Amino acid sequence: MHCLRFSIVISGLFCLGAVAPAAAQDHAQHEQEVAASASPQAPAQGWPTDAPLRAGMANVRTSVEALRHLEMGHMSRQQALAEVGMIDQSIDHIIANCKLDPGADSVLHQVIAKLVHGSAGLKSDLKDKAAMAELRAALLDYQRLFNDPGWDSRNAVE
Repeated sequence: MHCLRFSIVISGLFCLGAVAPAAAQDHAQHEQEVAASASPQAPAQGWPTDAPLRAGMANVRTSVEALRHLEMGHMSRQQALAEVGMIDQSIDHIIANCKLDPGADSVLHQVIAKLVHGSAGLKSDLKDKAAMAELRAALLDYQRLFNDPGWDSRNAVE
C-alpha cells in the first residue's frame, strides 16, 4: 500500500515537473502581453468597431452623462443604481456580442476593465468620485482609441 502511494506521489511530482515549466512559460508570455498593452495605442484611424460595441458604448456614455445629476445632488439613490445597472448591462452586451480583431480586442479589454472597476466603485459608494473619474476616463480612452463614426468630440464626456 505504501509503495502504491509512493509511486502515485512520485508520478504526480514528475507530472508537475513537466507541467510547471510550461505553465511558467505561459505565465511569462501573458505578463509580456500585459506589459505590451499597458499603454494602449491605436492605429492612425483608430481601431475598428462593430455595431454591438458602438451601441454598448453609446449606452454607457448616456448613463455616465445621466450620473452627472447624481454628482449635483439631483438624482435619487434608486435612479443612480439603475444607471449603474445600465452600465453593467451594456458591458455584458459588449462582451457577449462584440467581435473584434485580436489587437482591437486587447485594447477594448482595458477600456472594459476601467468601466467594470468604476461601476463596482459606484455600487459600493455612489459618492465615489474616483469611480466616476474612472468611468469618464474609460469613455475618453474609447474615443481616443476606437474609430466610432457616431462618436466625436461633441459626444465626449468630460
